[in-house]
Amino acid sequence: MTTRPPGAAAPATAPPTSGQTPEQAALRPGLKNRHLSMIAIGGVIGAGLFVGSASGIAAAGPGILLSYALVGALVVFVMRMLGEMAAANPSSGSFSAYADRALGRWAGFSIGWLYWFFWVVVLAVEATAGAKILEGWIPAVPQWGWALIVMLVLTITNLASVGSFGEFEFWFAGIKVVAITGFIVLGGLAIFGVLPGSDHAATGFDNLTSHGGFLPNGPGAILTGILLVVFSFMGSEIVTLAAGESPNARQAVAKATRSVIWRVGVFYVGSILVVVSLLPWNDPSIAKKGSYVAALDSIGIPHAGQIMNFIVLTAVLSCLNSGLYTASRMAFSLGQRGDAPRSLVRTNSRGVPQPAILASVAFGFIAVGFNYLWPDTVFQFLLNSSGAVALFVWLVICFSQLRMRGIILRENPEKLVVRMWLFPYLTWATIGMISFVLLYMLTDDSKGGGRVQVLLSVLVAALVVAISLVRERIRRNATQDALASR
Repeated sequence: MTTRPPGAAAPATAPPTSGQTPEQAALRPGLKNRHLSMIAIGGVIGAGLFVGSASGIAAAGPGILLSYALVGALVVFVMRMLGEMAAANPSSGSFSAYADRALGRWAGFSIGWLYWFFWVVVLAVEATAGAKILEGWIPAVPQWGWALIVMLVLTITNLASVGSFGEFEFWFAGIKVVAITGFIVLGGLAIFGVLPGSDHAATGFDNLTSHGGFLPNGPGAILTGILLVVFSFMGSEIVTLAAGESPNARQAVAKATRSVIWRVGVFYVGSILVVVSLLPWNDPSIAKKGSYVAALDSIGIPHAGQIMNFIVLTAVLSCLNSGLYTASRMAFSLGQRGDAPRSLVRTNSRGVPQPAILASVAFGFIAVGFNYLWPDTVFQFLLNSSGAVALFVWLVICFSQLRMRGIILRENPEKLVVRMWLFPYLTWATIGMISFVLLYMLTDDSKGGGRVQVLLSVLVAALVVAISLVRERIRRNATQDALASR
């Protein structure tokens, strides 16, 4: 993270606006408050919630609620720590920039590139998922054609301006929020038998305990459920990157951080509570149709499958849109700090980092190609080797916050407008929780399971860290040689 000495002139390129540092001055603040508010609310709702919850319910029964609650608490704590740092120093590099300053250049370099790698792989996953839904509706266009169209449209959106990204994300997120809120309201009415036009019998909360108990597969299933749901929460940190292109970055970050508790509670725990209350956890329709479609069918909502396909497509497009944005801004920030080619720092007349966007989408297209040509070999390796990166990011945020708290208090105590609770004890407890999840993943030896993901992710992370340490040594030796030659 770069800082300007007191009294020094601001860069001539674009004067910083309120709440911005010179680091973001080259990016034009084009995100409005309503954009950031909806990104913050909808960013936590990933396609994984709609698609992956059925496997979690099958593994843990109604106890999956505890899995979601525990992971949700983890996300709340991590976001609180990230919010503390981001509100004090809004940055387009977010946690990578904070790790750079708090832990060293190697940390910022490593976690920045790993995070970029994670999102370009996600681009391929989401493009393929969206293409499958669209091909089902319009089979005249092949699946690869739909993937290409979706990627091109969202690339053009991101290249147009940051405002167009924000507008698309506003509506994508808005649809997700309305859909899941409507699901909770309709499901809640059906649970108590007061939904007009529905013949669903009032079950109350009997289904939580009537079919083998609240934990039909034992307490250990809660941990299995955690492994199945943890990655559906990835993306909640995007608002801290987007805030760097907002005229009121500190206020936006503070607001988003404080609202994360109810967002996780309502959208994740609340909606899953509706599913397992409406239907027995072992109802075959959950595995066959998906948890949300099965729940909608049970209360007599017509065309539930197609409605959910539309919502899932919206979530996929939202993830693609924000993933491309996130990857490009991380590449831009790495370029600013000299950890990526300087060409990635260039912006066009609209303040958009065009080279960073094109570089990110190019690798996304390559990953899409791997998914179609070698889905079970090359692409599976990419998936597995980025599988645990989300947890690595959360760990780095925790360790960075431990150091950054002292730096902020020493340099700009008035900027500490968001504080992590029970510091440093809760920070260390969160580190312990994340470490436990990583270790528990090593017990999952299924094909493409947790053990493979952790080991390959660690291997890739070790390679990136080694590259960063070698670069740092070369840079240090060059500096010493330059000083010695004077």
